[in-house]
Amino acid sequence: MTGLMMDYPLTLTHILERAAKVYPTREIASRVEDGSMHRYTYRDFHQRVHRLAHVLDALGVQPGDRIGTLCWNSSIHLELYFAVPCAGAVLHTLNLRLSSDQLAYIINHAEDRIIFVDASLLPILEPIRDQLKTVRHVVVLDDSGYEALLAAAPEAPYPWPNLDENRAAAMCYTSGTTGHPKGVLYSHRSLFLHSYGLCMADAFALSERDTILQLVPMFHANGWGTPYAGIMTGSRLVFCGRHVHPADIALLIESERATFSAGVPTLWMTLYTYLESRSEEHTSELQSLRH
Repeated sequence: MTGLMMDYPLTLTHILERAAKVYPTREIASRVEDGSMHRYTYRDFHQRVHRLAHVLDALGVQPGDRIGTLCWNSSIHLELYFAVPCAGAVLHTLNLRLSSDQLAYIINHAEDRIIFVDASLLPILEPIRDQLKTVRHVVVLDDSGYEALLAAAPEAPYPWPNLDENRAAAMCYTSGTTGHPKGVLYSHRSLFLHSYGLCMADAFALSERDTILQLVPMFHANGWGTPYAGIMTGSRLVFCGRHVHPADIALLIESERATFSAGVPTLWMTLYTYLESRSEEHTSELQSLRH
């Protein structure tokens, strides 16, 4: 005997569509190349994800195709985080800090069909472009590339396929410290349940009241899952772009009123050192004024 409660596959599509319905005015902010902030709402994000899915169709993407991203943390990268797997393809985030030979090996091993690349990272890709055996298109994330494709895409909602929850959604590779880098596939179900886990009270307790500053690189283990969990809970999301120096992080925490972030210990150690030095400078200035 089986239960009679509602049953549906645990796919990222449900997270995306629910977020747009429940939190349409919630903000997503990204720091762009000139240091300014680009802002839009979940409603805007949702519409662009649907357009991006149409773009993938127009580029000939088939179910199961691997789609590479060579990107900084940004709202555009977040759009790829959802459009690619929800359309039935596999998101393959590329580590921009790997050597050229490792990057070429990973792209060829994964058999990536398309690579979306930030304009500032194109110099990393160009030297190995002729070594990439399966890549059919390289889309540069600028006005003449990515934005032009989105603008030309249909406005109509994309008809999301009915996906099996165990279908591959994302792919990450190790850094190759022991031989060649090794790939790991994440299913829709695993990412869905991991997002739930991050939101539990004894984990990160993420909620719609939070402003998440995404400092973990989105090419590193799916940004530790916080981009997906943030959209699931309707959190306000802030992306740092390529601005990851301690002064940049301190500015974003203060100006965007971040309530949650995550990162490796070295990141917080350098931020602590920066804040400590600023505190010492401030103390010295006060003492000078007193005298």
